Amino acid sequence: MPVRWRMCREKKWQMKNKNLIVRTLSGAGFVAVMLAGLLLDKFLFAALMLFIMVTMMHEFFKMTMGDEYRFSRSLAIFAGVTLFCLTFFYRGHVWNFPGRLVILAVIPLFLVMVNSLYVKDKTDFGKFANLYTAILYIAVPMTLTNFAVFSSDGTFSGLLLLCFFIIIWSSDVGAYLFGITLGQRFGKKLFPEVSPKKSWVGFWGGFMMSVIVAVVLYLTGLFPQSYSLTKCIVLAVIMNVSGVYGDLVESQWKRHYALKDSGRIIPGHGGMLDRFDSALFAIPMGVIYLLIYNILW
Repeated sequence: MPVRWRMCREKKWQMKNKNLIVRTLSGAGFVAVMLAGLLLDKFLFAALMLFIMVTMMHEFFKMTMGDEYRFSRSLAIFAGVTLFCLTFFYRGHVWNFPGRLVILAVIPLFLVMVNSLYVKDKTDFGKFANLYTAILYIAVPMTLTNFAVFSSDGTFSGLLLLCFFIIIWSSDVGAYLFGITLGQRFGKKLFPEVSPKKSWVGFWGGFMMSVIVAVVLYLTGLFPQSYSLTKCIVLAVIMNVSGVYGDLVESQWKRHYALKDSGRIIPGHGGMLDRFDSALFAIPMGVIYLLIYNILW
């Protein structure tokens, strides 16, 4: 019995080590791809954002609709891609694309609606609502990244969006570290009916980490020079709080459909939607804040 117990323990330790290596390598590769897309070229940025958006929409449809209504799902993804591309052309001054033509993105959305009339099997017609949800929940936030990387004259720089992601990721790391060490023993649960493991201790840990990181980003000059320290801190607070809600909203979707991960595209990390759930709320709120104060670079 002791020998069998020892062998079982060693096997678990080896599996844990293997999973850690896989998570580390895939995480490093993910960060490298993100840095390349944000810092090298605007068309590489567009390709990266479109890939992330399409993958997330596919995962969302797989989770909520299974294998049903494939053509309708493709139309919804096409509507999201059209919205992103037209906004990218306008903000990036590609071919001197006029801003008024961004309204053309409404046409594919109408096509999604018209297509529903021709679907013969309407047994689960209520699932069609997920098509519009994905456009609002995923495509619109990803489209707004164009406002963070392009200046009014079309100059491309991914540094501000990189700052956004660093704040979001640092908030996640802070929440995880504080939550795993203190939250499970002493902390009151944040939303136990949605995500039983999240605690208030983890929330405040992520909050402090995001503010500290925002200060560091300001001092190192990664934020645009026109940004004051106060505005950077306020931005971090807004993105932290909205990012937590983004995480909880995705957790609620997965809990409803009894799923642990939205997908398996990133080994050891789950799906793309799992990695960008916080960003889907945090980035739009960050962009809105900067637009209101007219301080986008």
